[in-house]
Amino acid sequence: MLKLWRWYQRCLTVHPVKTQVISSGFLWGFGDVTAQYITHSTAKTRLLRLTDTNKDGDAHAEFKVNWKRVAITSMFGFGFVGPVGHFWYEGLDKFIKLKLRYVPKSTRFVAAKVAMDGLIFGPIDLLVFFTYMGYATGKNTAEVKEGLKRDFLPALALEGGAWPLLQIANFRYVPVQYQLLYVNIFCLVDSAFLSWVEQQKDAAWKQWFTSFQPLKERGGHGGV
Repeated sequence: MLKLWRWYQRCLTVHPVKTQVISSGFLWGFGDVTAQYITHSTAKTRLLRLTDTNKDGDAHAEFKVNWKRVAITSMFGFGFVGPVGHFWYEGLDKFIKLKLRYVPKSTRFVAAKVAMDGLIFGPIDLLVFFTYMGYATGKNTAEVKEGLKRDFLPALALEGGAWPLLQIANFRYVPVQYQLLYVNIFCLVDSAFLSWVEQQKDAAWKQWFTSFQPLKERGGHGGV
């Protein structure tokens, strides 16, 4: 492990962008495999509870990886998370140091980075992910928009409760040169989560979020 860590440090020093692109692609691909397994296991458990017979084929179906989906998700890591994430965190650190002139590691410094990361990069990342996944899996524009209405708010709300806490620790305690690695490690969990959210389709818990949209959009006319 020590040799692997030193090798990664050398790659990060010599080829920072390339290293982040490659590592992000692999991590997002692995995260999608995890999401597929979780979705399969959840569906299998539900079917086993509903059926009275052990002959139900769907309930005992063997888990098979959808490699096409893994490739599509990996490309999001390669093409967006890696390069954009690299320049975002590098630029964010320089902006707050040089423009806002906050003392590194101070409360105001960390708070500014967490706020800007959550309010700017977070929503953009989700928007690009769900839009890309929609078009990449063959959906038309109307279906992509419908998917965004269904998935964006639930994902933003759930991620909004976790990422700020993770980023406080990142911006406060992790050296700048390793902050991208820290984010990429948690992107493994994040990629699994987002892939799982996207695969949940019209799950009941999602409908709770979308139930707050205006009555006009839901076809309602007010009243009881």
